[in-house]
Parts: sequence; C-alpha cells; structure tokens
Amino acid sequence: MDGTLPAVAEELLKEIKKAFEETSHVPDDLLLGLKFIFGPSAVPALDLVDQRSVTQVTSPSGRTVYQVLGSSGKLYTCYSSCHFCTCPAFGFTVLQKSESLLCKHILAVYLSQAMGACQKLSVSEEQLTSILLAEEEDE
Repeated sequence: MDGTLPAVAEELLKEIKKAFEETSHVPDDLLLGLKFIFGPSAVPALDLVDQRSVTQVTSPSGRTVYQVLGSSGKLYTCYSSCHFCTCPAFGFTVLQKSESLLCKHILAVYLSQAMGACQKLSVSEEQLTSILLAEEEDE
C-alpha cells in the first residue's frame, strides 16, 4: 500500500498485518473493521486468502503484478500500485458506481500481503508481457 487508499483503510491493513505477525490470526475487532470499511468485498476477499488464490508475479526487472484466481475459476490480474483489477465487478462497482473502494480481488491481494499468504512466481520479461497482453485481449 502506498498512500492512495483512505488513511483509515491503510491503518486497518497495517493493524491486520501487525496482529497476524504477532498471533497468526486476525482478531474479531479488526475483522469487523474490515467489513465496515470494505463492505461486501471483505468476506469474499478473506475466502480468497484462505484458498491461497493470490499469486505475486515478478519479472527480473522487478515489475510485479498479482494474479487472483476468482471464485468463478477465472484468473484476474491486479495492479496494487494503482488499485486496479481486470474483473467486471471492479469496473462496475468501483469505477462506474463508486459503491466500493476495491473489489474482492484487490482486497485479497492486500490481505495476502499482510498475512504472508501470497504465493510467489518468478517469470521472464516475455512471460510477464504475455500475461499483460492476454488481459488486453480478453477485454
């Protein structure tokens, strides 16, 4: 996270990370805060984390994207640096209607980072380019 989320959301994610590092679980009060701030995205995002559906994809140059295997079985590419996801829900509820801060996939990325539950995958620059271009072709 790099300061583009509201401060309260940033702080909550930091508290979740700290609590998880200390106790290996997230206390109920922080789970309630997650539900309060992120609304209907919170529980499905936690489910994605539990299923270890988030993969950090890194190339030798250091470029990083995240791929999240959605509950529908489709793979979505998320860009945490700009809070963008390729899923239809992001386009509709976040961009068009402004009903939510994030979709469940991006929230799952942040929670996976906080809980150390991100799978890691190193790819070549060409493979990363293919991942990014494949997303454009799907649209």
